[in-house]
Amino acid sequence: MELGNQTVLSNFILLGFSASKDIQPFLFLAFLTVYLMSIVCNLLIIGVAYWDQKLHGPMYFFICIFSFLEICYTSVTMPRLLIDLLSNDKIIPIQFCVVQFYFLFVFGSTENFLLSSMAYDRYVAICNPLRYNSIMTHRACVFLVLGSWTGGFLAPLMPLLLISRLTFCQPAVINHFFCDLPPLLKLSCEDTFLEEIIVFLFACSIILTSLLLTIVSYVFILSTILKIPSTKGRKKAFSTCASHFSVVTILYGTVIFIYVRPSVSYPMNVNKVMAVFNTVVTPLLNPLIYCLRNKEVKEALRKVMNTRRSRIDGIAYYSKSIRL
Repeated sequence: MELGNQTVLSNFILLGFSASKDIQPFLFLAFLTVYLMSIVCNLLIIGVAYWDQKLHGPMYFFICIFSFLEICYTSVTMPRLLIDLLSNDKIIPIQFCVVQFYFLFVFGSTENFLLSSMAYDRYVAICNPLRYNSIMTHRACVFLVLGSWTGGFLAPLMPLLLISRLTFCQPAVINHFFCDLPPLLKLSCEDTFLEEIIVFLFACSIILTSLLLTIVSYVFILSTILKIPSTKGRKKAFSTCASHFSVVTILYGTVIFIYVRPSVSYPMNVNKVMAVFNTVVTPLLNPLIYCLRNKEVKEALRKVMNTRRSRIDGIAYYSKSIRL
């Protein structure tokens, strides 16, 4: 289809990682390993929280939802990246590209809202411990989670409509490994100044608003912790927030770097590296953080491992007895 002197596109080519063919198998193995590990680790968090009755509280309910979101978030981009590393055909239809962009931002926005809900949970636990069970009821937790999911699905609708109405021209190459907003806008045949402003405001409103709510919660948490007279009490209170605070720092640090800044500040290759950290590495780091920095999760994992070891030893002993 012709538009003036330019050809309107129906497909894109995802450039991905323009490494030599000798290196691509190693990249495939590296990304596949990290992807599988992130899925296994997040599923392990969900399984352990379901198995151990002590982890049936609101905090672990949120952690399980967050782990499920991490699986969804990394699965939006990783299968396509793995296919592209094995195949020379890197063509992606525009419709699929738009769908990938939408669901990436759905899960990303939902994570932001959920982290704010988790910060509120920690605020109630530390600042209002006597009323914690009456405030953070199962109904309240479900309401916060449903609100996060609803906000996640609704938030990207405006950028989706803006992208859907654009026409795209040559060159058809997206210098990325998934359909992100900045490279998509660069391929448009039209002036996208208005779209860039709206997308920037969208990113700021979603990311910075949820971050502000999280920061406000932590300001109250910190002020309450500093008033605790005993060092042991302060240390215990800090430990309940350490995992969540670490995840917040990592996630918002990368997301703000990618989206909440002028697009001309850094070349696209820098964005690509940060996107790898955000969509590939972070979903693996988060469950590890919750495991390594949370005593209750580590104890539950030990129980699971000991139970499995006991069952294996029992089966082996039973098999040996039958032989005798």
